[in-house]
Amino acid sequence: MKQQLESLVLHAVDTLKTEGVLESELQPKITIERAREQQHGDFASNIALLLAKPAKMNPRQLAEKIVAHLPAAAAVIKVEIAGPGFINFFIDPGAQYQVITQIHALGQQFGLSQVGAGKKVQVEFVSANPTGPLHVGHGRGAAYGSAVADLLAAVGFEVQREYYVNDAGRQMDILATSVWLRYLEECGELLTFPSNGYRGDYIHEIAADLRREVDNEYRHPIALVFEDIPADAPQGGDKEKHIDALIARAKTLLGDKQYRAIFQAGLKGILADIRQDLSEFGIEYQTWFSERSLMEDGSIDEALKRLDAAGYLYEKSGATWFASSRLGDEKDRVVVRDNGQSTYFASDIAYHMNKLDRGFDQIINIWGADHHGYIPRVRAAMQALGADTDKLTVQLVQFAVLYRGGEQVQMSTRSGSFVTLRQLRNEVGQDAARFFYVMRKAEQHMDFDLKLATTKTNENPVFYVQYAHARVCSVFKQLEDKNLQRDIPLGEQNLAKLTEAQEIKLVMTLSRYPEVLQRAALQYEPHLLINYLRELAADFHSYYNAHQFIVEDDAVRNARLNLISAVKQVLANGLGLLRINTPEAM
Repeated sequence: MKQQLESLVLHAVDTLKTEGVLESELQPKITIERAREQQHGDFASNIALLLAKPAKMNPRQLAEKIVAHLPAAAAVIKVEIAGPGFINFFIDPGAQYQVITQIHALGQQFGLSQVGAGKKVQVEFVSANPTGPLHVGHGRGAAYGSAVADLLAAVGFEVQREYYVNDAGRQMDILATSVWLRYLEECGELLTFPSNGYRGDYIHEIAADLRREVDNEYRHPIALVFEDIPADAPQGGDKEKHIDALIARAKTLLGDKQYRAIFQAGLKGILADIRQDLSEFGIEYQTWFSERSLMEDGSIDEALKRLDAAGYLYEKSGATWFASSRLGDEKDRVVVRDNGQSTYFASDIAYHMNKLDRGFDQIINIWGADHHGYIPRVRAAMQALGADTDKLTVQLVQFAVLYRGGEQVQMSTRSGSFVTLRQLRNEVGQDAARFFYVMRKAEQHMDFDLKLATTKTNENPVFYVQYAHARVCSVFKQLEDKNLQRDIPLGEQNLAKLTEAQEIKLVMTLSRYPEVLQRAALQYEPHLLINYLRELAADFHSYYNAHQFIVEDDAVRNARLNLISAVKQVLANGLGLLRINTPEAM
């Protein structure tokens, strides 16, 4: 209906251009919104207020001219001008029933659109360091990023889902050294494991696999490994200096080839686990982009050359700095350290240069909320590279806080004391995990209630929505048990008999699905779709509890069956976009 009204208004505006009332070069965006109050009709447009200034005309006067040039439409029974110049549309209730026929005709395609047709969007999400399994904190970004990508695809965008693999830098060296030290333990060496190493059971598993593969080939006496190594924090030393010294010792004793083999063993094992975890969570990526590739193919050097040519690099204290403060950042940033090594930020600049060079119309980075301060420096880098910073959107996601039995579960990847995403899925189920993760705005704090997620009651929102779908299925099972056949054409001919308050409310809610889907996609807010599905389920449960569907009157019965079948289809469409199942019995 919104699209139909937009066409009517656009026709009136084009006619006014032809008559010279409006300038021909005007290209206004026609916006139709649902009226907030019933007395103001069903839909409203502010087009007269938007065009009043360029038309050099009072908004109400322009609104009168627009209304006078609206084409006739059977669905519109009245048009009024309200306030300073709003145009309010009153829709024939009978016309709203056509959404039921439309849903049946389009099926899974109902609600989809081509708003983003011809535009390429990259959605980069999760991108957790491959230093351990994904935990429940990563799960929210995974579910959110997946939902955003799928919603954008549903409205016509060409979407590329990407995982940025941080397979370079100090954290990966700490991982490799942690694996080697656990390998030495597997070989029979006794040692005090560094407080700043990675301690999870997965490190033991990787080390055990490595020992089975190479036996004692990478073994060195533990006395030699720890000789002259600075004391660790528990011994009154510095944990950072301690682990950095162990990294340097590992590289010296092992040599480049053996160290790289251990490094790869850790990376390969953990990355394979991450891939499997995300795949089982219903997430597939088109690209797994390696940070290390930026060093190997010269991308970092090229990015720094471009910044230097633009006049944004300078030398200070032996290091190379990016003058990001000139472009909105709070201070300048080091891109090459005084030891000649490029920084993580330099890699990120090269990565975004690569994204731009790949020709995306929009780049969406989904980061944890702790990356808030990182946004200005990335925008500054893009601007210095000559890019349109409006192409970059950064969505921040608060980590979910997990509670079990009223107590918060503490999580630390380094110490290994965390609940993995896999454990969460096994405990609450795939559907509840995805539903709960996107139930609120991404930037809002979230407490993940394990008890609520596993209950089989209406208090559990995912159960409540899925139960609505299952209830519709149960009605059609009852119809079959009574040896009755659904007559779809007869139902369509008698949709006007759906006059109960719950029926009218359901029809109105169904008609909103396409606009909710589009808004959720364009605003990157999948929780809007969740809210809609909960509302639709509530409307259906209210209808189910108030009325019988399999009644004696053939016309009423089939009209109602058509209505609830449409409800079932829209629930399946919405939940399907969120990759949540639609059970037929519960």
